[in-house]
Amino acid sequence: MLIKELSEKYRDYIVERRRFYHTYPELTLEEEETTKSLIKDLEEMGIPVNTFENGYYGCYGTIKGGKDGRTIMLRADIDALSVNEKTGLSFASKNEGKMHACGHDAHISMLLGAAKILNEIKDDLSGTIRILFQPAEELAVGAVELVRQGITKGVDAVYGVHVWSTIDSPKINMSYGERMASADLFKVEINGLEAHASSPHHGHDAVLAASNVIMGIQSAVSRKNNPINPLVVTIGVVEAGQSYNTIANKAILEGSVRTFSKAIRMEVEQMIREVVENIPKAYGCQGTLNYSYVTGPVINEDKELVDIANNAAVKLYGQDILVEMEKLTASEDFSYFTEEIPGVYGFIGARSWNVPGSERSNHHECFTVDEKALEVGAAVAAQFAYDFLNG
Repeated sequence: MLIKELSEKYRDYIVERRRFYHTYPELTLEEEETTKSLIKDLEEMGIPVNTFENGYYGCYGTIKGGKDGRTIMLRADIDALSVNEKTGLSFASKNEGKMHACGHDAHISMLLGAAKILNEIKDDLSGTIRILFQPAEELAVGAVELVRQGITKGVDAVYGVHVWSTIDSPKINMSYGERMASADLFKVEINGLEAHASSPHHGHDAVLAASNVIMGIQSAVSRKNNPINPLVVTIGVVEAGQSYNTIANKAILEGSVRTFSKAIRMEVEQMIREVVENIPKAYGCQGTLNYSYVTGPVINEDKELVDIANNAAVKLYGQDILVEMEKLTASEDFSYFTEEIPGVYGFIGARSWNVPGSERSNHHECFTVDEKALEVGAAVAAQFAYDFLNG
């Protein structure tokens, strides 16, 4: 039986599993019941399952083909967000304050569908498929931990997708090159000297120093960075002062850094550090920087894998299934996998004007997906795996 026909055969199953997992979302590092359900889903298919250590949930199943060959890993993320759902769906979240507002419920169901398809045709496969349900993507700590635990060992390539609300369902984008930006965090502490507002010369104003640090960081972005290379530095938190008539002795700034360039990513910390450590001195203050590297950019660097993915989609649904999509400054910890092994990452349209909420942005309290995209996502993942192993 052809893969497309099998995806149609399992259409109801895929939709039902999406709705189940949507109803019972769990936050990052809390995905215990989700994992138990996934283990049950895979075991019911007869697929052996492994779990993870060090307090990380999630699991992976292994499908061995009829012949030896390479190993491909198909990945879905499973954690939800701290969002109060307002979709009005009959299967809306029953876990208060938690919602699959990013579409991970769709990712879970598509991968379960792909597992069903591939398990049914496993005798025709030349190689092994690892079905990975990854925890803790939203805080970008899941993939790096699973890499530490050896999830990529013995794997030749990895495949992942994300449902996205800016493209129509069930269109697919599998573009070569930069797809999502890196995301790193920083915290600045500026220490001055408290004084009465009527005698500012007796103090060292941390607010004034912080204001100039903010301007200095933005000026460094516009003057030290080559403008043809996208770089976004956002300061989203400013905390300072205790009273309207007191010179503040301390200020805190928190922000994020996003870029598509691996090289630029490694240069930004020093650029910010120079600003933080030098500008406050002009105001009698001292600045310190705490910089955290969170996740790198997602880049489809392997053209062969991109071609296999695009050809798989076209083979199933024709050339019109493919759509152009600009790269995103949003981030994804899928990059930790592709730092270890070749990979391809794509997007599946969630938007349909007949499905209210599917036009909302990911993370919105009313976000949902057009479920017609689910069987397509399952079929394309299965076809990609088949073609990669048997090509």
